[in-house]
Amino acid sequence: METATNTIDPNEVAKFEAMATEWWDPNGKFKPLHMLNPCRLDYITRQIGAEFDRDLTQDLAFAGLRILDIGCGGGLLSEPMARLGATVVGADAAAGNIPVAQVHAQAQDLAIDYRHTTAEAIADAGETFDVVLNMEVVEHVADPQGFLRACHSLLKPGGLMLCSTINRNPKSFMMAIVGAEHIMRWLPKGTHEFSKFITPDELYKLIEGANLSPVDRKGFVFNPILWTWSLSDKDLSVNYVTASVKPD
Repeated sequence: METATNTIDPNEVAKFEAMATEWWDPNGKFKPLHMLNPCRLDYITRQIGAEFDRDLTQDLAFAGLRILDIGCGGGLLSEPMARLGATVVGADAAAGNIPVAQVHAQAQDLAIDYRHTTAEAIADAGETFDVVLNMEVVEHVADPQGFLRACHSLLKPGGLMLCSTINRNPKSFMMAIVGAEHIMRWLPKGTHEFSKFITPDELYKLIEGANLSPVDRKGFVFNPILWTWSLSDKDLSVNYVTASVKPD
């Protein structure tokens, strides 16, 4: 199946290229992701464990699974997947992210296949995966529907895609743009574009339009008092994540 090759937005790539060296600084420009990461990983590991009947209390619980981390950045998700025994490919359209990820993985003695490439290019090469991690990427591409179709092509039948993004409403504007970029200065101004945010219902339609079946969605909720993130069944008002499968 041939896929589109032009869902990359060069302006979005340039934003993250400029921040590449800070990926592993927990107090740097990616501080929000470092804070969110334990919550993201909790959802990711539980969904993969349930879908593939893996016991998360066991060492190397994901052994035998091939996982693609699209928009891998510095490897904040790729490394935990590799530690759980998965065969991991980390792909990013920003070339500067790849050497940062490679050096950090080598220092951790982790074998991860990091590539400067796109989802479409990997799909066109005929590669397939048990799991595609598509986290905080869809709001940065030029063509979300085309991008999700490429993700469909990348999945084996019965494969699982986990996709997170940001809702589009006044609260998300205040939290993700005004709060994170202008007040807290966790991210450089202009990191996010409000018009590219996607509501949960819109994302479900895009996922279904890519011939995937949505099976779950949860909110990532920030508590400013406890300074922690948690999962919510009901509050998808700002950050949220979805799980979908490719029919057998």
